Amino acid sequence: MQTVIPAWFEIGSAVVLLLILAVDVFLAFRRPHIPSSRESAVWIGVYVVLALIFAGALWAIGDADHAGEFVAGWLTEYSLSVDNLFVFLLIMARFSVPKKYQQEILMVGIVLALLFRGVFIVLGVQLIEHFSWIFYLFGLFLIYTAVNQAVTNHDDEKENESRIIRFMRRRMRFTQRFEGARLRTVVDGKKVFTPALVVFIALGSTDLVFALDSIPAIFGITTNPFLVFAANVFALMGLRQLYFLLGDLVEKLVYLKYGIAVILAFIGVKLVLHALHENELPFLNGGAGFEWAPEIPTIVSLGVIVVSMAVAVVASVLKLRADSHRTSID
Repeated sequence: MQTVIPAWFEIGSAVVLLLILAVDVFLAFRRPHIPSSRESAVWIGVYVVLALIFAGALWAIGDADHAGEFVAGWLTEYSLSVDNLFVFLLIMARFSVPKKYQQEILMVGIVLALLFRGVFIVLGVQLIEHFSWIFYLFGLFLIYTAVNQAVTNHDDEKENESRIIRFMRRRMRFTQRFEGARLRTVVDGKKVFTPALVVFIALGSTDLVFALDSIPAIFGITTNPFLVFAANVFALMGLRQLYFLLGDLVEKLVYLKYGIAVILAFIGVKLVLHALHENELPFLNGGAGFEWAPEIPTIVSLGVIVVSMAVAVVASVLKLRADSHRTSID
């Protein structure tokens, strides 16, 4: 049986995490610039260390199960957040967002992502408490998402964004010039919208779609709402810096989407097995659980997540080197 995490730790941690996020937002808007690779790497390292310290605190105050669930959930959400970067890059390129303004706009996208995920966490907890069979739906949805992830090309999202641009520009008056994250400006004495509005709508719709994937995924790791919240915040921390550190490289990690697909499929299967084990649907096995359905331990989930991402990244890098070597020979 798991140790109960004290309320003071949950409240204190939530306040500290939100303060860190607020400082990150403040710095992004206070000093808009293009972060260097060194600066980005340092900040990402800081956030990773903070996540590991938090896991250690969970182990000390709670137990190893809580710490393991957080780490597995954090890595899952981080993997899905990295996949966000593919679409972020497409959006920034499609809307020709100047590099010096990308920090501010990305920060707004990250805050929107956190808000959407917060809403889905609350809804997910309520659904799980009142409808245990929801795990069947979560599991099947993740398996479907995994297949879609493996076969969908990110260029499809690029075409979708172009439709959004055409729709917005036909119905609203826009200037061609960005003014940071400002939504409106004055041109010839008249108020008009800046392209940032369209970018925010594109980022928001993207965040909404990814929230639909990520929340069922982490509920496959833990149903503790505090751990779900913490894993999401830590996963989104440093995403802005990761965007500038990886840059165009993230588009070249061609096998990354397959690693993410494997993770989603695994968690989907885990959720279905859990639903079968705890089954309460009267038309299945008379409303009794299926004893043969195993409960997959957190340590196994953690191993699958780490191995899947490591193999996908290493395979992508090897392909990138092979392609580069082939090009140099030609």
